Amino acid sequence: MKRFTPYEQWHSASLENGAFSHLNTLFSLNGLSDWPQCAWFSSFLDAKNANQQTIRFVDDACFTEEERYYEQIIFDTGKVPTRQQNWHDLFGGLIWCLFPKTKALINQRHVEEITLHGTKVRSKHRNALTLFDECGVVLAVSDDVWPALLKNHQWQQAFIEQRALWGKTIAPFMFGHANYEMLTKPYIGLTGKALFVKVPSDMFCKDLAQQYQYIDQTLYEMISVDNCLRDNSQLSPLPLLGVPGWYDNNNPEFYSNTDYFRPKRRTRT
Repeated sequence: MKRFTPYEQWHSASLENGAFSHLNTLFSLNGLSDWPQCAWFSSFLDAKNANQQTIRFVDDACFTEEERYYEQIIFDTGKVPTRQQNWHDLFGGLIWCLFPKTKALINQRHVEEITLHGTKVRSKHRNALTLFDECGVVLAVSDDVWPALLKNHQWQQAFIEQRALWGKTIAPFMFGHANYEMLTKPYIGLTGKALFVKVPSDMFCKDLAQQYQYIDQTLYEMISVDNCLRDNSQLSPLPLLGVPGWYDNNNPEFYSNTDYFRPKRRTRT
């Protein structure tokens, strides 16, 4: 497996990839000339955690003596320990800005699971929460054909034959901040975990910020009411570089790499 090493310096050219278009539109991320400071997030976020503490991003160096687990710090204080000049934590902060309700809920669920099982034993629920938090991609769909196509690895039909429908009846919304980090230096094999969210047909005509608000509320309800992340069974592999517009993938030949665009495994009887 490829070992990923992020850029050590600020590298705005890596943010021109189509996968970052939402971040560039909403935060002008590619217009920054250097790493943003923790205070920078404040202008984009007005949120509280499930413990009614205001969410703030604080330099990770302030927590050197801290004995509480990361999620416990956030729940107890509202402070999000944030490493400076760090891609992973930069994108983690932006996900808080885009999905404040869902992030607060995931934080609450982590703390509840830690209370039940401690920090050394990870339940199926907590594993699923972590997997989605790091690698999740919300696929908003207004046509029920999409989950069947993508869950069954019908890559040619989904990415080539139905390519013109991306942005019309299906649209991706990145949730996993590790995905964003790795997309700064994309490589064949990069795969996320898709969660399908049904949306009304007029969803994609709305302002981008309104789309995120809708997705955030819907995700919150899916996790809190439907318990969709009780385990990882509803998360489906998604080759990130296959998403139209997220990579140089206009040539249909790109999708012929079956080591990356793998067919669905046959179930044994």
